[in-house]
Amino acid sequence: MKTVLITGGAQGLGASLAREFIKNNYKVIIGYNTSFDSALKLKDEINVDVIKLDITNEEDIKNVFYNYKIDLLINNASISMDNEIEYKSKEEFMKVLEVNLVSTFMMCKYAVSNGIKEIINISSTDSIDTYSTLNIDYSSSKAGLNIVTKTFALNYHDLRVIGILPNWIDTESVLSMNPDYLKSELKRINQSELLKKEEVAKRIYEIYNDKSIKSGELVRIG
Repeated sequence: MKTVLITGGAQGLGASLAREFIKNNYKVIIGYNTSFDSALKLKDEINVDVIKLDITNEEDIKNVFYNYKIDLLINNASISMDNEIEYKSKEEFMKVLEVNLVSTFMMCKYAVSNGIKEIINISSTDSIDTYSTLNIDYSSSKAGLNIVTKTFALNYHDLRVIGILPNWIDTESVLSMNPDYLKSELKRINQSELLKKEEVAKRIYEIYNDKSIKSGELVRIG
């Protein structure tokens, strides 16, 4: 039985990915940072371990790879702190970069050094063409993550690392947004409706199993 580690796996797309891999007979390790209650809901699933994992803490990263034999890493954890450019602080910008880009790079680095041969990085279409004036830090972090994906593929020839770029998904955080703002964003990028997180998770599983998709590729969903 293969083991997959999913960061940010307690809710949203991460939880849907966990259920998709459980359904397909994987052992799933769900890494969470603050969403303890959501993580507990998945703890009773068969072949699931739920662990506290702060990906901004290098010791946490080292420990998870030391304590578990992992076949596939899915870097799903990320944050956004959207506001207008003139109000964007250095602290906000740096925090988003730290979680979405630097910490994900560290996860990849330690995964490779511990023999992991398969990585999926969850990026966003905001990294290429759906970015807005409100999310310059988020979009920049995801664009950087695309480069991390491509560069790891370039450097490690026995590694298969793939970037996934979804449009807006019906996660809890998205559904809690101002509905008028969300409607205007969907219209702005010509997205007719929110992607269903379960369908995105299923598509990611299909992409992972499609061996014609090579290391370093970025795959758009939606």
